[in-house]
Amino acid sequence: MLGRTRAVALVGLVGHPVDVESHLAPSLPGFTLVGLPDASLAEARDRVRAAVTSSGLAWPTRRITVNLSPATLPKTGSSFDLAVAIATLAGAGLADAASVADWVHLGELGLDGRLRPVRGVLPCVAAAVAAGHPRVVVPRGNAVEASLVPGAQVLAADTLAQVAAYHGADIEVPDVEPVHDVRTVTSRGPAPDLADVLGQEDARHGLEVAAAGGHHLLMVGPPGAGKTMLAARLPGLLPDLCEADAVEVTAVHSVAGTFDPVQGLVRRPPFEDPHHTATPASIVGGGSGTPRPGAASRAHRGVLFLDEAPEFASGVLQTLRQPLEHGELVLHRAGGAARYPARFQLVLAANPCPCGNAVGKGLTCTCRPEQRRRYFGKLSGPLLDRVDLQLEVPAARPAGVAGEGTAAVAARVAAARAAQLARWRGTTWRTNAEVPGRELQARLRADRRLVADLDRAVDRGTLSLRGADRVLRVAWTLADLEGRDGPRRTDVAHALVLRTRGHGA
Repeated sequence: MLGRTRAVALVGLVGHPVDVESHLAPSLPGFTLVGLPDASLAEARDRVRAAVTSSGLAWPTRRITVNLSPATLPKTGSSFDLAVAIATLAGAGLADAASVADWVHLGELGLDGRLRPVRGVLPCVAAAVAAGHPRVVVPRGNAVEASLVPGAQVLAADTLAQVAAYHGADIEVPDVEPVHDVRTVTSRGPAPDLADVLGQEDARHGLEVAAAGGHHLLMVGPPGAGKTMLAARLPGLLPDLCEADAVEVTAVHSVAGTFDPVQGLVRRPPFEDPHHTATPASIVGGGSGTPRPGAASRAHRGVLFLDEAPEFASGVLQTLRQPLEHGELVLHRAGGAARYPARFQLVLAANPCPCGNAVGKGLTCTCRPEQRRRYFGKLSGPLLDRVDLQLEVPAARPAGVAGEGTAAVAARVAAARAAQLARWRGTTWRTNAEVPGRELQARLRADRRLVADLDRAVDRGTLSLRGADRVLRVAWTLADLEGRDGPRRTDVAHALVLRTRGHGA
């Protein structure tokens, strides 16, 4: 006898529909699960057997073979439990085979038969709907998240008994306490206001430019200068995510287990600020089997802030070079490969030396020259070459005056972003920071007078060719903030100052 239903396997953010087939043969009792399951999925046989008997149903005394097709696709996690149980019940004649075959089943089973929420329900349901299978059964703790997918017909259940009864099983459905979804939820409260930062006019201007063009930013200054305050206020300057980006960002957080479905889709740019003791796997993603997204992917379409950047391990900093260049992370592990989006704005904050007193009046630095070189040397040249804006943030002054608030600056940023969207309509680029240098230079109609300062900086070795392209991107953003169609020579000179911390103009 054969029972069939469907589940979904996630590889990165991509969901693949899986046929779950359960064959019951009149032979010695046994249970075999095939189709490239990982260790947690292979344990499903014990969870499923206990859940079926705890629900008041008789476990079939036959040789049971469950196949997850396509068999060449690696499958991980416990979200296949419910599909395996329902397919087995259909094969045993305890549930209606026709009804079972028409649904996608997602969920982990407890030994008492209760359904437990799983990660990645949003991209799983989206993949099922896209494949023409809109009818999906999920644990009640995932119901709100699943219902965010347009076109999905979601059936929320608390127990295996409820699902079996829905499919025609003769079973008494117990009244049980549902399993609540426990996850580390990313806070999505209002961003702090830029008006809280006193003084620091140049740094505030650099933050506005970074927000307007999507540029990466480095701030160097003594402790207490306001670098962390400025970085925390950058997400508030960014516009809301469009519908496609909101779905993609929400899917990343769903897989990572940091999404609160009650708040709906993630429509504000996320902000990630890992501690400097973070490992490479926690930043770019990792784990056994198929790797899960790290902080860099959770910051997709938002901000990744590394405070005290030279304190991070060199290996962590170097792993950021790929996403900075390509906007995605491809993680290869023995159990498979996963591709996650990671187009974020990188913000680095650093002291000028280990003690932080290398600049400023009245401050005495106690660091030896080799200590200073070693400290700042962790920010390698190839990494810094990919950072568009590099600013000196002086020590804060008690008499500093509060500047404009977030709302006023965000309005100018939104206008500049709108100009960029109009300019690059029909391409894959949305902000100046994403546009190749050759395209930006082509827009200047070969007027070399505009880039004369850049040519001299490249000749002196102050800038690399990549750095010159990034200066040009910033120049276009400065023009957008002023409402002009293109940059002037003064914009290029200003962008060069913002790029070189004033040392290479």
